[in-house]
Amino acid sequence: MRRKPVLFKENRMKNDMKLKGWMQGFLGWPLYMGLLVLAMTAVAYVFDMKAGFICTILVVVYLVIAFWFYFAKRPLVMRELLLFAVNHAQIQKQLLSDLDVPYALLDEQGRVLWINKAFGMVVRKEKSLRKRITDLFPELSSHPFSESEEEAVWDVAYENRFYRLHLKNIYMPVDEEKEREGGFRVGLIAAYLFDETEKIQFQQEIENQKLVAGLIYLDNYEEALESIEEVRRSLLVALIDRKINKYFASIGGVVKKIEKDKYFIAIKKQYLENLTASRFSLLEDVKTVNIGNDMAVTLSIGLGMGGGSYIQNYEYARTAIDMALGRGGDQAVVKDGETINYYGGKSQSQEKNTRVKARVKAHALRELLETREKIFIMGHKIGDADSLGAAIGIYRACVTLNKKAHIVLNDITTSVRPVLERFMNNPDYPEDMFVRGERAVTLADDSALLVVVDVNRPSLTECSPLLGMIPTVVVLDHHRQTSDSIMGAVLSYVEPYASSACEMVAEILQYIGDNIRIRQAEADAMYSGIVIDTNNFMNKTGVRTFEAAAFLRRNGADVTRVRKIFRDSMSDYKAKAEAVRRAEIFENAFAISVCPAEGVESPTIIGAQAANELLNIIGIKASIVLTEFQNKIYLSARSIDEVNVQIIMEKLGGGGHMSVAGAQLKNCTVEEAKERVKETIKTMLDGGEI
Repeated sequence: MRRKPVLFKENRMKNDMKLKGWMQGFLGWPLYMGLLVLAMTAVAYVFDMKAGFICTILVVVYLVIAFWFYFAKRPLVMRELLLFAVNHAQIQKQLLSDLDVPYALLDEQGRVLWINKAFGMVVRKEKSLRKRITDLFPELSSHPFSESEEEAVWDVAYENRFYRLHLKNIYMPVDEEKEREGGFRVGLIAAYLFDETEKIQFQQEIENQKLVAGLIYLDNYEEALESIEEVRRSLLVALIDRKINKYFASIGGVVKKIEKDKYFIAIKKQYLENLTASRFSLLEDVKTVNIGNDMAVTLSIGLGMGGGSYIQNYEYARTAIDMALGRGGDQAVVKDGETINYYGGKSQSQEKNTRVKARVKAHALRELLETREKIFIMGHKIGDADSLGAAIGIYRACVTLNKKAHIVLNDITTSVRPVLERFMNNPDYPEDMFVRGERAVTLADDSALLVVVDVNRPSLTECSPLLGMIPTVVVLDHHRQTSDSIMGAVLSYVEPYASSACEMVAEILQYIGDNIRIRQAEADAMYSGIVIDTNNFMNKTGVRTFEAAAFLRRNGADVTRVRKIFRDSMSDYKAKAEAVRRAEIFENAFAISVCPAEGVESPTIIGAQAANELLNIIGIKASIVLTEFQNKIYLSARSIDEVNVQIIMEKLGGGGHMSVAGAQLKNCTVEEAKERVKETIKTMLDGGEI
């Protein structure tokens, strides 16, 4: 009665557990040797019957013993192997349990099935079982572990400590034969945790100790000193020095005055976060220095970091300060490698009374023009009166120097058509005075000169391929620079305080040569550019603006003729009136509207005019008009003096001036664009940026 279960167990063992491969051969080798012994016995019979008979008896005994061991002792061998396997598994399990590396097993859905002691100490065992790994480490929720991945690594955090988490797919075959026949496999995920808290802390400490180089320039040093009595000037300088030194001394920084209006600073990177959080309060603190000066002192800050050496950080700082000055000053620019961030810039840039810079730039431009036989002049896409007028002014300078010049112009808008009509089919001007971008590309070569007016961003130029084809580039612009400005220009004259590009070109023409005679049509074109960009001399108009207008007036510009050029058609006027009527007041200070594009040839121009009209409403600090045109949403932003619309448009991928700016949005509807504008304004108001 007791042997049957044993036999049953043995039979079941024989069926379930089969030795294969090398182990099967190892246990069967005595039987294989039996075949060899039989062969030897046969040979013995050939030589001696008596010897063969003795060998036969020995072989029989050998085979009986071999078969007995093979069949009778096989279950014992199997049992010993099984016992070894069980003991080995227990040892392995104990080793995994006591392993110093936190280790866990997950199912395919990420549920925790088993953890070792080290893992339990990290995540507290009583709360970890039957949880998903994403409950312990929410960082994994946004990056699911795919079954196709063999292994994946994430940086995770748990209770103020940082870990590197390794996840690896493992599979357990249920039955090899069934698996070969297309059966299923049980999938598990092994999870390993490596504590990197100290490593990250050391890395952060090293990062914090890195040097940030900086430059500080006083924007209007000479003008501020001239506005006070001479005996007080040294006191004003001393107060400014004290403000700057005290500000950076509070964070352990070093300040060295390198010129009368320039400073070099060095601080640790760990303090930069405090400066950016306060949005560089020094910019506003310096403005409070007043000992009778009529003009508040403003400064620009350029900081450089993220370079491979101290010298590279200093070069970044030089680039940053150039960006700050190119954007009108009164702001801080931080260049971290390829990333550039802007802070401040809330005040209008101060107009320079001296024309020394304009004279120097004019002489440099003349030298470049005299060394080239072919000159190309281009403005920005969807050109306006200012872009065209400035191009025509440079064209006149080229013709006076007996140089062949072409103005690159693709799309002719309603705002520039009346001006162009005076040059088209005019015997005084060649037919190739204006060429399209495709034609310019075929004419251009390495020996040509490219003059870019009224734009400093490559993506917005009328024909951007020319920038890569012509190595010698000159940039004349009055818009504030952005991080993607035209790089490598041999001559760059960017003055954000100027009202228009036509104003800058009018000044250049006065110094580029004594024999330049501007024709009446050219004077009208340049005068119209100033009128449009200043909104009839109401925006960004300074002393030099009126001097440029007077120069053009002396050369034949007619106010009445220009006014007739820019009269609106009835459909354009109705579209502008509709945009004003549909205006929505946001946050009690921002007028946001949509300009209809149906039946309007140049809706972007009408949108800009509507934005100007909205500023005439009491309580409106800034206006933004959206226009759908050519599968894009064009934004025209305007302000008077309280809001810097340039930084608003920069958040949306555009740029411009403090009071005049714009942007273009793609792959969105008008309503979606309007919501983006509102969200941007709301975020900037909450953050104190505007």
